[in-house]
Amino acid sequence: MTHSNQPFELIIPEEKKVPFVLSIPHCGIKFPAELKNFFESHLIEAPDDTDWFLEILYDFAQEMGITIIKAVYSRWVIDLNRTPENQSLYNDGRIITSLCPTTTFFGEKLYKNEAQQPNKEEVERRLKKYYWPYHNKIDELLQSCKAEFGEVLFWDAHSIRRNVKTIQKEDFPDLILGNDDLKTAGSTFIDKTLQSLGSDVFELRHNTPFKGGYITRSKGNPTENIHALQLEMCKDLYMSNNETSYNPQKAEHVKKLLKSTFEQLISHMNA
Repeated sequence: MTHSNQPFELIIPEEKKVPFVLSIPHCGIKFPAELKNFFESHLIEAPDDTDWFLEILYDFAQEMGITIIKAVYSRWVIDLNRTPENQSLYNDGRIITSLCPTTTFFGEKLYKNEAQQPNKEEVERRLKKYYWPYHNKIDELLQSCKAEFGEVLFWDAHSIRRNVKTIQKEDFPDLILGNDDLKTAGSTFIDKTLQSLGSDVFELRHNTPFKGGYITRSKGNPTENIHALQLEMCKDLYMSNNETSYNPQKAEHVKKLLKSTFEQLISHMNA
């Protein structure tokens, strides 16, 4: 359900609720009416750089009692996983699109002309209208779970093309777990997640080449019993090989692995 005019959709578990919040910040594909005409129309019909169909891949989570928050608008409007000051989280030469991107990951111009690109005031307006409501709602959900259960797990779900040469020349591994070099979650949560995700045929990496974006880094606070993890995965694990459509047969394998990982993490919290 979309909360009136909010830049997010919230899916609240109908019955048993567990202290687990799942965020999907890059699945949004809408553009606000006041901005739509500024963007190149052929690009926004199917906005690239979208974490396509993750809301379908993770649709089992609600039945497990997990609260889901997902973005409504495209990351081209504002990227919810960048710092509000637009600081780079990596310094290894990779191309990083900004808080309010003006190009795609492949360098294509998003705006019809330069005058329509967001200036400082416009970035501030988008922060206020589209960015902070998402972050504030996550904070509210985490604090509410913590108050009710004593601790909470936060999972930020992402997906990426198998190859993005502007980030690295080689193909990405299947799964990349990020926790900012062990800072955003307690060691037991990290170990259990690695053990579960690594028990399958998928190639798993830890904190390389992604350590977790701003959402994971800003939400995780294990000393306060708030544990945050980011999972990046290659889109071809659950989409067609050309990464344009959802493939239920392919998705079944990774879906099963995610579900069993979540079950183990929840039973650890219940122990």
